[in-house]
Amino acid sequence: MKLLVNPSKISGIAEVPGSKSHTIRGVLSSILANGESILKSPLSSADTVSALNAAEKFGASFHIAEDGSWHIHGIGGKTPQVSTAIDLGNSGTSLRLLSAAASIFDTKITFDGDESLRTRTMDSLLNALEMLGARTSSTNGKAPLSVQGPLKGGRCTVSGVTSQYLSALLFAAPFAPEDTIIDLESLNEQPYVEMTLKWLDFLGIEYHASKNLLHFEIKGNQQFKPFEKVIPADFSTSLFVLGAALQSGRDNGVEIKNLDFTDSQGDKEVFRFFEKSGAKIEYGKNVRIPAMQNLKGGKFDLNNVPDSLPIFSAVAAGIKGETFHCLNVPQARIKETDRIDCMTRELRKMGGIVEELSDGMIVAGTQLHGSNELESYGDHRIGMALAVAALNADSPSIINGIECAAVTYPDFVKQFQQLGADFKVID
Repeated sequence: MKLLVNPSKISGIAEVPGSKSHTIRGVLSSILANGESILKSPLSSADTVSALNAAEKFGASFHIAEDGSWHIHGIGGKTPQVSTAIDLGNSGTSLRLLSAAASIFDTKITFDGDESLRTRTMDSLLNALEMLGARTSSTNGKAPLSVQGPLKGGRCTVSGVTSQYLSALLFAAPFAPEDTIIDLESLNEQPYVEMTLKWLDFLGIEYHASKNLLHFEIKGNQQFKPFEKVIPADFSTSLFVLGAALQSGRDNGVEIKNLDFTDSQGDKEVFRFFEKSGAKIEYGKNVRIPAMQNLKGGKFDLNNVPDSLPIFSAVAAGIKGETFHCLNVPQARIKETDRIDCMTRELRKMGGIVEELSDGMIVAGTQLHGSNELESYGDHRIGMALAVAALNADSPSIINGIECAAVTYPDFVKQFQQLGADFKVID
């Protein structure tokens, strides 16, 4: 589907859905728990439904209650009988976390996904699992791949180029019969590891983590107990509302509901980044962003918040006369797409002044122009970021493949229309 975006202003109250990262961690924890777990206010999107369907392949059962909560009855120590490859669609988080979970069991489990998922690197995680006793096979370090346990424990090293490798090992290691030691030389995206550790704390798992999060010791022979948990609202998703409000807000501003700034999600830091640039943000029961923001450029380290690169650069591109340095985020190149390359290409189509770096972008703000050739590349964050940029252009734009927004924000178009955005979906 194509999205026609006419320049327009937004205002009103937005309620963003639950966190994808929390929801997938909740599904994984529920699969491995012995009994029924309940996820309240989960994100129901393409990626999380892929994880939920995988739960059934593992042998867990689930039902969705009238209030939208997910009730998942886990398999505990039972060995899953998986006869066909588990299709994880476009969900890289699910691929990393569930592949490591598969190493717990003495049965071969195969994983696959769409064309994009087959580009995600997995070799460092698979190598670490083999150091801990599992057997793996892959397609040049990528999906389709298979994992067979049982995981024994011991010592391993793993790359920190993406935090998902480490998070995957941390969820699997407690089930090994022996203690596990994990070492890294460096780590990107630390807040996502902190989120994983919060889940382990919630589940009562014993472990030791060094202060720099480069060394971990996890006690073996542990189990996950069933639980009930409310999934927090997604800060990554809220950034699209925030970005649109900052550059295209009406006089009465925009409010965002249900954001919990005590939660471990790293993308909450982007609110502080924009405040550093001069944004006025009011924190109360709802977060309110007044209109008519005059933002200033600067240098911003996005290493902990790599998912913010598309929307951050999209907003920066339309702030006339200011230059934003989006730095230290090389892992943005190994997401659903090479987001540095893709955002550079698409913003330039709109007249954006962008210098592409190996680990980021330098964006000099200007008046953006409409374009009928904008590509989402099937990447939800790129598609939504371009839609936000197009609101602030001087003429209409068309974005191809906007259906990809359903990966994390199924009601993106509908909610923005309710806020006043002139969005029209074209089949």
